[in-house]
Amino acid sequence: MRQPLLRAPLRAAAAVVLLLLAPAWASAQEFGRPEFFRVEGLPPGDTLSIREAPDADSPALGQAPSRGRLRGFGCTNETPSGLTWCRVKLGPIVGWARRRYLTPE
Repeated sequence: MRQPLLRAPLRAAAAVVLLLLAPAWASAQEFGRPEFFRVEGLPPGDTLSIREAPDADSPALGQAPSRGRLRGFGCTNETPSGLTWCRVKLGPIVGWARRRYLTPE
């Protein structure tokens, strides 16, 4: 008879996980899965920084060339700056890039 007492905490934990994942899941669903982006809108000869966190002051992990193709894993504008950033992968590098420079393919 103790099983019902254990179910309540498990349901509460599952609800918390769903609430935390909802913004990223919803934005990824806008583009469908998997999503791919092309880097566009950079000044000639410039590259797009892929950063450790969705913040311009975060360390750069790598650079994506203009017209480069990135795989995306969802975007969010829930950042301190209010700017939209997308979780991206370029080769072995996984980080964050500004949505402004990413065009869905």
